[in-house]
Amino acid sequence: MEAKMEVRKGISPDELEQLGGGEVAYIKMLTSEEANEIYPLDDSLPEGISIYALHAADGTPIALTDSMQAAIGQAIDDELEVASLH
Repeated sequence: MEAKMEVRKGISPDELEQLGGGEVAYIKMLTSEEANEIYPLDDSLPEGISIYALHAADGTPIALTDSMQAAIGQAIDDELEVASLH
């Protein structure tokens, strides 16, 4: 008997939120130009720097910072487990 595998093209925000249960986050590195386009800020970020965005499992932005350590520190302060994305 041959096993069938269901292939999914994506996961909904609701499914991601349930997956993380409000306890899982991820960190995404962006250029300051990308961050200025994605996140509405009162002041734009300086050009040419790396930005680290901390997101909840469902993709909701939590924090923007200029260092990975600060993003990890924010996750720890918020009692979030940082998941590795591949």
